[in-house]
Amino acid sequence: MNATERRNRARAILAGHACIHPASVHDPLSARIAEELGFELGMFAGSTASLAILGAPDHILITLTEFATQARRITRAGTLPLVVDADHGYGNALNVQRTVEELEVAGIAAMSIEDTDLPRPFGAAKPRLISIEEGVGKMRAAVAARVDSSLCIFARTGAMNVTSRDDCLARIKAYNDCGTDGIFLTGVTTRAELDAAAEVAKQPLILGTLSPEITDREYLASRGVRIALQGHAPSQAAAQAIHATLKALREGVQPAELKGLPEKGAMARWTREAPYSEAMKRFLD
Repeated sequence: MNATERRNRARAILAGHACIHPASVHDPLSARIAEELGFELGMFAGSTASLAILGAPDHILITLTEFATQARRITRAGTLPLVVDADHGYGNALNVQRTVEELEVAGIAAMSIEDTDLPRPFGAAKPRLISIEEGVGKMRAAVAARVDSSLCIFARTGAMNVTSRDDCLARIKAYNDCGTDGIFLTGVTTRAELDAAAEVAKQPLILGTLSPEITDREYLASRGVRIALQGHAPSQAAAQAIHATLKALREGVQPAELKGLPEKGAMARWTREAPYSEAMKRFLD
């Protein structure tokens, strides 16, 4: 399956009537597991990228090259359409164009560009946003930079939580006409906030955060939400599993007695041992 086919699968979700939860993935193995479990999309976030690449918190410390390289490793591992969080596009509107170019070549299906002022400026006590005008420029630049028109680009804003509801609605209205394929919202926690956003949005909605009040998928779908993230627990769970296994070994537990290891045959499936073995027989023996 080529990149355009994956992008068309992502577009089919946006054009549909249901809300799906993507799998949070951070490397080729996690993407293959998600694909085996039947997830429609994978989500590669900036926070999980920072953990996978640097083992660092999400402070915009990784580079575009590092991010795009890891995204490419994930997309080449299988056929799962991958959505990526490209943060602020790694700079101004020109940097956004370079970001789109690199990530499109990496084979992703969709990406978001946000209007947060990143990395956090000196003296800023809390997150702040760039102007709506600059945000519009970034979104338009992103759309102009893509070569494959099937690549999905989402305009992302956290204004509902960072500034105000009115500012969030103004940004949605401005981004409606930038040529993007969806509006990615973070910081929405109530039905009233989502209802207000859905009323002005002309594009499918993607939610980056969920609260107990907005978890019902039928309700989300009725408000135009097509993709709703559920956080990034898998990478945290993986870290905890590594810690538990190493701790057990350090404390004297024998390898044969370790708990929580994959069932027999799982690693062979996830690493695709069979085609490698076949290639060795054909070309090495």
